[in-house]
Amino acid sequence: MKREETVDYHIKSAWHAISRMYNQQAAEEGFTTAIGFVLININSTEGTPATKIAPKLGLETRSLTRMLKTMEEKGMIYKMPDPIDKRSVRIFLTDEGKKKKERSVNTIKEFNDQVREIVTEDELQDFFKVFEKIQLVIDQVQTAKGIDVNKPIFEL
Repeated sequence: MKREETVDYHIKSAWHAISRMYNQQAAEEGFTTAIGFVLININSTEGTPATKIAPKLGLETRSLTRMLKTMEEKGMIYKMPDPIDKRSVRIFLTDEGKKKKERSVNTIKEFNDQVREIVTEDELQDFFKVFEKIQLVIDQVQTAKGIDVNKPIFEL
């Protein structure tokens, strides 16, 4: 089987192209795609418990801790004790963080709008159905090998 005939080749090459495009746009604003995804997952008004962010993104806590430190140093976030659980920390966006979050959201929306201009709704729904089936196969393979499909396996 040639690599162009494999499912994973097309997924990987498309994701790398999207990631490069997002990173180029984020770099113009002084941050990375990974930081953009973290920003998107922080509630703009109520903040978000630090412990809730990593699982949403499939990240290891260590990786998120490093990213949060960088984000704090760049003035995108600040930390406050959780008013309900004093042992926990909530992450809040600064004005700068809110601007970068908005830029990240707009970048994703713009790309998706451009895709939707050339891909019909039926094609898109078929695409999503295919990806659901691919995810099902991945979950089955992982479960058969005794791997927890909900546990992050990589670090950014």
